[in-house]
Amino acid sequence: MSVSKIWNTLFLEERPSIGLSFFRIAVVLTTGFHVIPSFFHLDDNYLSTAFKSLNGQFFTPDVLELVQKSPDALVIGFVGLFIISWFFFLIGLFSQVSCIIMTFCCYYFYALNDFQIGTLSWDILLVILFLMCLTPYHGDYFSVDVLRRRDPQAYQRHRPFFLQRLLQLQIASTFFYTALYKISAEGNWLHGNPVYYLMNYPPGGVTKYFLFKEWMAVHPAFCYWTGIFILCVEFALPFLLFCPYTRRSAIMMGIFFHVVLLLTLDVPAIFFFLFPAQMLLFIHPQHELNWINRQRGLNASSARFKVIYDGHCGFCQQSVQQLKAMDLFNRCDYVDYQTASHLEQLHSSLDKRIAASQLHLITPDGRIYSGFFAFRQMGWLMPMMVPLLLLMYLPTADWIGPTVYRWIANNRYLFHFHRACKDNRCLR
Repeated sequence: MSVSKIWNTLFLEERPSIGLSFFRIAVVLTTGFHVIPSFFHLDDNYLSTAFKSLNGQFFTPDVLELVQKSPDALVIGFVGLFIISWFFFLIGLFSQVSCIIMTFCCYYFYALNDFQIGTLSWDILLVILFLMCLTPYHGDYFSVDVLRRRDPQAYQRHRPFFLQRLLQLQIASTFFYTALYKISAEGNWLHGNPVYYLMNYPPGGVTKYFLFKEWMAVHPAFCYWTGIFILCVEFALPFLLFCPYTRRSAIMMGIFFHVVLLLTLDVPAIFFFLFPAQMLLFIHPQHELNWINRQRGLNASSARFKVIYDGHCGFCQQSVQQLKAMDLFNRCDYVDYQTASHLEQLHSSLDKRIAASQLHLITPDGRIYSGFFAFRQMGWLMPMMVPLLLLMYLPTADWIGPTVYRWIANNRYLFHFHRACKDNRCLR
């Protein structure tokens, strides 16, 4: 195999990007859990009254000097900019632009004061954020961007694989060099017993209380070999993850490794949200796509949900196109009541007057949901709507939801600002 072919296979080959779309969620949650808590005490962390520690190894003196001149109003402005861009990146609205702005804010706060967030895990996260800024691929699915495009085939769009490959190399090198550090001149895992030390003399805020902690504290030999086992796992994982024959086992081993860390040590959010999700990027995207298509095929041949809508309404047509983009597993058929010959065959309670009033969802067992409650039921069918279920099941949602939906349904002709309604067909 030629060098150019190997390079193309490793980095330039196009594969589905759906896995990267879900990884975006892990990245943004990790960033939020690192940065947003530091905003709760701005006077102690970032304002002119804060005690500050500057990272001269990460930033040049000129950058640090410039950032330190920031007035408090500018710091507060960056807080607002971060929160807005963080939320946009979370929902995938202008995904690449919001990622760039959020990342710039992260660097700003890091240069302003690294005392709160300046850790090794934070440096790793910044590298990942920089890589995410390079492409818009993370907005290909599970994002508002895909709803704006109304593309029902977005989940299987192929993109250059180089970003996922770089992220794979990043997590693999993190494991390898973490293990290498443990046996370097500054490490003592081969000749010492750091696990035993952690069980007996841990610094404050390092270890948690767990089931076997007291037992391990009086068994130094077990602690030593546990440390050796951890070393072996960290050295082996980079190779096992890249080997197709051991990849699945390596992913499960890596996730289990991080679960144990979370249960025993007080570790940063990156160990909970980001590292396990990053290891899932080793799953070949085509395998993910094949699994999705198998589910779509099974659902196509089984009893289906029916969405009844007004095909003469541009606003309704747009909404249905967005529903189709969210319907990842092909659970629903979409029926235009304007062209349906026998509505009563779909459900005995339906006629054109009722169908025109609002959107309806008919389940395979014959139950019918209308308006807001139809959307809420669809939240269980479409992965992209699952986060909205938290809002749609709030105690007051049964009153507020139908009220808001009814107003939109009765006044949809007011939405002339959108191109979907520019022909004014809702008035006919």
